[in-house]
Amino acid sequence: MQTDIPPDADPAIRTIAMSSDTNPAGDIFGGWLLSQMDLAAGSVAARYARGRCVTVAIDKIVFVEPVKVGDEVTVYALLVETGRSSMKFEVSAWRRMCDGEDVRKVTGALFTFVALGSDGRPRPLLPAK
Repeated sequence: MQTDIPPDADPAIRTIAMSSDTNPAGDIFGGWLLSQMDLAAGSVAARYARGRCVTVAIDKIVFVEPVKVGDEVTVYALLVETGRSSMKFEVSAWRRMCDGEDVRKVTGALFTFVALGSDGRPRPLLPAK
């Protein structure tokens, strides 16, 4: 579903797409965009869990339109569900072209993270503050 209204939340990451991130067609690699989304959601997950977390699943990713060199990319990660040790985030990436103010959604996905203890095994989430 395409919408031109970003979430009413603080962005988790904001960065500029660079020429080193392109494919032969001159568009930004989907993998680069996916890694920015993973970094953003991982940062939010670690803050929520107050510790180390790992990505265990990425579901339903859909690339809606390309990102171009120089575009500002903003990623939002909204917590939508928690389990004993897991967290699910609705993650969306938005582009603002370098020569304007038009903001467009470029992709979104559902990311699942698990909180880990010092032994590297899943641990229960701490009570919310």
